[in-house]
Amino acid sequence: MSKTKNTKGYKVFFDREKFKNSFPFSYNFMHIDGCQMHYIDEGNGENILMVHGNPTWSFYYRNLISYFSKKYRVVVPDHIGYGLSEKPKNYKYTLDQHVKNLEKFVEVLNLKNITLVMHDWGGPIGMGFAVRNSNKIKRLVFFNTGAFRIPEEIQKHKPWQLMIIRIPLLGNMLVRVFNAFSIFAIIWAICRKERRTAETKAGLKAPYTNYSNRVAVLRAVQDIPLSEKDPVHMALWEIEKKLNLFENTPKIIFWGCKDFVFNHICLRRWFDFYPNAEVHQFEDAGHYVVEDAYERIIPKMEDFLNKNPI
Repeated sequence: MSKTKNTKGYKVFFDREKFKNSFPFSYNFMHIDGCQMHYIDEGNGENILMVHGNPTWSFYYRNLISYFSKKYRVVVPDHIGYGLSEKPKNYKYTLDQHVKNLEKFVEVLNLKNITLVMHDWGGPIGMGFAVRNSNKIKRLVFFNTGAFRIPEEIQKHKPWQLMIIRIPLLGNMLVRVFNAFSIFAIIWAICRKERRTAETKAGLKAPYTNYSNRVAVLRAVQDIPLSEKDPVHMALWEIEKKLNLFENTPKIIFWGCKDFVFNHICLRRWFDFYPNAEVHQFEDAGHYVVEDAYERIIPKMEDFLNKNPI
């Protein structure tokens, strides 16, 4: 595990000039599990660690990075297989592996007193790390995510969009050949049409330009535990059993109410674990709640950080 500023043979196919205004950050790389992991590391001060989901990458947090890095140190890794990180074909793209990678990442950067920010699949990854390193976590921020077993109500009414991709061969064709998951995620997850700008759409899709670099996107969908028989179900149960470690940790939840996957059922489940969490719901926002509502999220998140000093 070593930190480096260059790719040492790993080529990043990303038009930096094209996104110089929306993603104006320095590129950083380190070796994790034999692969190059890209990450953003901006600003100084208390550590804010942002963990993305599938099929997003650090670009998703760009507006939060720009704002909060003025006062804090904001660190945002791209999971292996995502963003500007390496995307090996034969890799163990599992929840447990991503958790281990995040653990190593935090160790290399020696991050402590962390405000942990999570979205989508970043919730299980982030909280999987957190329950193993609870002493490092000081505040929690959730964006349309979960870190517990899939609620029974959702298991009974599985989203057809996910079930189609779980079909062998068809899922591979849709995700890796046609990039359907990344394309339709933008349409379904950003509810405010004016936020689906050409630059936003291009940025979110930029790392997933061909069949080979969409492998992690497919594996993550295949990993979603839609029944108790799925392997990740037990991993989520292990995380769920330890969520009480953060009963007294300051928490804030931002929720896009038009999310068809992480819906009101998942939000209610968070209430079961953290009834005293500060909650903000956005009726006009979808799964990509940060895209839909970042200008309303930022002042509320800033107020939360100020009210809960480390």
